[in-house]
Amino acid sequence: MERNAAPNKKQIPAFWAHVFALFSVIVWGSCYVLTENLLNAGFTAVQIAPIRMALAYAALLVMRPKFVRLPWKDELMFILLGVTGGSVYFYFQNTALAVSDQAASVSIIISLTPLMTIILARLFRRSDETLGRLVWIGSAIAVAGVVLVVLNGSLRLNLSPLGDLLALCAGLSWAVYSILMKPYASTLDSFLVTRRVMFWAFLTAVPLMLATDGMPDLAPLFTKTNVLLSWIFLAVFGNAICFALWNIAFERLGVVITNNYLYASPFVTVLVGWILMGETPHWMSIVGAVLITVGVFLAQRDRH
Repeated sequence: MERNAAPNKKQIPAFWAHVFALFSVIVWGSCYVLTENLLNAGFTAVQIAPIRMALAYAALLVMRPKFVRLPWKDELMFILLGVTGGSVYFYFQNTALAVSDQAASVSIIISLTPLMTIILARLFRRSDETLGRLVWIGSAIAVAGVVLVVLNGSLRLNLSPLGDLLALCAGLSWAVYSILMKPYASTLDSFLVTRRVMFWAFLTAVPLMLATDGMPDLAPLFTKTNVLLSWIFLAVFGNAICFALWNIAFERLGVVITNNYLYASPFVTVLVGWILMGETPHWMSIVGAVLITVGVFLAQRDRH
């Protein structure tokens, strides 16, 4: 995978990088709803992750049928990327939801990932990640919006120490992935990079699955149309395409600005649930959506 093999992403207008990030968040927010089909079909949350990674790798292989070699130091870094952005991240997230008394607190903590990224970027990144006052103000407003969306009319928020700790680990894991991915997103083909990440995410997710829930029954994948379509959407769009587009946005906008779009994910989930499942959102979610929009807009204005 030569360093000069990637297209010159600097030629991609910032507008399209924002579109890529927004599209990815819309797809990822929809994934929570479609995952319910797989859970109802008998798959566990831990079993879903490696199958998603394997199908995503296969889809990316069709999109980019090219095999390349990497220096061993880069290969080790991609193993770490596969862990932080794939296997361990999904394990922490799914396990947090499983052990927590209430999913709302987990969702709120994971939604703080952009703030964690800001802190890591400030500590470890160079001047291309300079942060102004509007980033912090916008982040604070967006977090307030996320809280309103996740609560969705309920004023009770039960805390689960173990579940919340795992959710915090999930957020930190994605923040680390974001920081480590930036150099590769800048110099290599995004689809080849994503395929490499999916490969190592799958290999490291399988042991976690075998050590916990074991191998799933794959029969529903071939016998139930809704299950098959859910797998295709999650793997092809949720992992293969959106991870690649997200990496392009990383390079063009920076990890901090790109990750700010993650604030919108809870509202997308609520909106998709309303459209597909008839779950009417509370007025708190509407107000929260407005705050998220204002917060993300302010954060973007800091850089553009």
